Amino acid sequence: MSRELRFDFPGLRIGIAEYEEGPTGCTVFHLPPGGAACSVDIRGGSPGTIGNYDWAHAVCFAGGSLYGLEAACGVAAELMAMRGYTVGWTDVELVLGAIVYDFGRRDNAIYPDDALGRKALRAAQEGLFPLGRRGAGRSVTVGKTFGLEQGEFSGQGGAFRQIGPTKLAVFTVVNAFGAIVDREGTVVRGHFDPERGTRTPLVEGLEAQLPRTAPGNTTLTLVITNQQLGRRELKQLGVQVHASLGRAIQPFHALVDGDVLYTVSTGEVENEELTSLSLGVLASELAWDAVLSCVDA
Repeated sequence: MSRELRFDFPGLRIGIAEYEEGPTGCTVFHLPPGGAACSVDIRGGSPGTIGNYDWAHAVCFAGGSLYGLEAACGVAAELMAMRGYTVGWTDVELVLGAIVYDFGRRDNAIYPDDALGRKALRAAQEGLFPLGRRGAGRSVTVGKTFGLEQGEFSGQGGAFRQIGPTKLAVFTVVNAFGAIVDREGTVVRGHFDPERGTRTPLVEGLEAQLPRTAPGNTTLTLVITNQQLGRRELKQLGVQVHASLGRAIQPFHALVDGDVLYTVSTGEVENEELTSLSLGVLASELAWDAVLSCVDA
């Protein structure tokens, strides 16, 4: 049964598109009209991105490793078509793109291309985000620290909260080397022993074996708020939230991970009751919720 997050963030439209024969897919975040200020924090040792702007109109997460960056180009092309193919200097929409390696559990070369990026943008709608093995999370896995055979499927997750006039949302695609851990410290996905039917905590696993190289991992995250933030505040918010995800994903930011986090502010409201420091704490907890939501119950 499909799951979804419903949220209230006017102007933010999200669309997914998938190739079932992969299976693989992409997830597109069409930002409010005019675009928004953004910052990027790259922590993984093997990232794959396109675009490095401090202002953007859309963000595209895709499977397919580096080939999947083509989907972001498709989003840009579709945005151009939607505005009637005008080519003025100020007409050009900026698209940020990042990818995950999702070939590990499939034996074909199908990847999210230009056409799929276009399709995802056309499908975008407000207030709805599919959870689990959908969009860019179609074939992602986690918990491969002690071998690929101990990995399990995960997906994409999201969480939303409103504090006064401030809206805050976190969306993530979890394809990590490490396992997903809940707030009680229990591994809920990955490090799976098929013979015993159990999941092993990182510290316990290290007592018996050393980590093994498992290439092709990445967690992609988008933090978005409508609260006004300065450049320094926006950047630090991303750094804080990205670092906090090390509680939910263990281990995290490995050499074989390509972890990327985008922070976006539409700057529509001021909230004297909620400082940027407080916003960082709340967003960090919301990010943990988002990671946990990618796992089917």
